[in-house]
Amino acid sequence: MMQQNHTNGRLTDRERTPVRLIVLRVLFTLFAAGTVVFIFFNSMQSGAASGLRSAAVTQWLNGGLARVGVGWRFSERLVRKLGHFSEYALLGFWLMLSLRVYTRRILSYISWPLFFGLLDEGIQMFADGRGSDVRDVVIDFSGVVFGLLAALFLLLLVRMFHVLRESKTPL
Repeated sequence: MMQQNHTNGRLTDRERTPVRLIVLRVLFTLFAAGTVVFIFFNSMQSGAASGLRSAAVTQWLNGGLARVGVGWRFSERLVRKLGHFSEYALLGFWLMLSLRVYTRRILSYISWPLFFGLLDEGIQMFADGRGSDVRDVVIDFSGVVFGLLAALFLLLLVRMFHVLRESKTPL
C-alpha cells in the first residue's frame, strides 16, 4: 500500500507509479487478453469450420511457397499444429511481459501462464466435432513455454542494454 506524505496528504514523486509503467501494464494486459479471446474463439469453432479455416490457410501458405519457387508444401495437419503452437507462444509471450510489469518476482507467478497452456483442449471438448488430444496439449504447452522463454530473453536484452547505457561515463 502506498504511503502518503504527512505534510499535505499527497503522494510524493517517488511513491507514484510512473506513467510509462501504467501504459505498459495496460498494453500488455490488453494484448494478453486479446490473445486469450482469439484462442477461445478458435477453440469454440466447430470441427467443420475449423477444418475450412485450416484448409484456407494451408492453401494460402502453399500458394506463397509456389510463387517464390519452393517445391515443399505444408500439410493441413502441420498448419493446424503450427497454428496451435504459435497462438500459445504468443500467449506465453504477452503473459510473461504482463507479469513483469506488475511484479519483479516473475518466477513466483510463472505457473499462471503455464496453466493457460492447458486450457484449450478442455474448451475444445465442448465444441461440435472437436475433441481433446494429448499431443495437442503438449504442443500448446510447448508454445507457452517457448513464448515465456522468448519474453524472458527480450527482458534480459532490455536489462543488458539498460545496464550498458547506465554504465557509460561521459567523456
